[in-house]
Amino acid sequence: MFAIFNLNKIMFTLKPIAHVKNSRNEISDDFWGGIISEITLTVDFDESALRGIEEFSHREIIFYFDKVENDKIKTGSHHPRNNPDWPEVGIFAQRGKNRPNRLGLSLVRLIERNGRSLFVKWLDAINGTPVLDIKPVIREFIHEPGEEIIQPAWKGELMRNYWKVL
Repeated sequence: MFAIFNLNKIMFTLKPIAHVKNSRNEISDDFWGGIISEITLTVDFDESALRGIEEFSHREIIFYFDKVENDKIKTGSHHPRNNPDWPEVGIFAQRGKNRPNRLGLSLVRLIERNGRSLFVKWLDAINGTPVLDIKPVIREFIHEPGEEIIQPAWKGELMRNYWKVL
């Protein structure tokens, strides 16, 4: 169980609903392509919690960066990956792991479901990572149909090796 406090001293208790199993044991910024992850529900949930999930090709996985140390948390702005060639931008203009509440979010593709486990690709969470929620991706929630998603050019450079296979 994780207790997260905000500046107003309100406590939220989040309990993992699942854990990640995969071949990545070390935190790394690149080469997530080819990683297949198994997300297995905790004993608190039976397989009925996943009923109908196979009807959706993609899902969003919300997880907790439990290996990020307190002194690594960023609250202001910095150069992504400490690369001075990229602009200094705020933590909320980045998707880095050193976030104030240590929450990660990945849009993954389902490969298969087996009982209480989902096998997915495109999950950039390491082995043992606690999963806080699983949501189906619904087309109408992504953006207005036909609307272009805009991002700065440096972000494409940063992501160049992210999904490559090592």
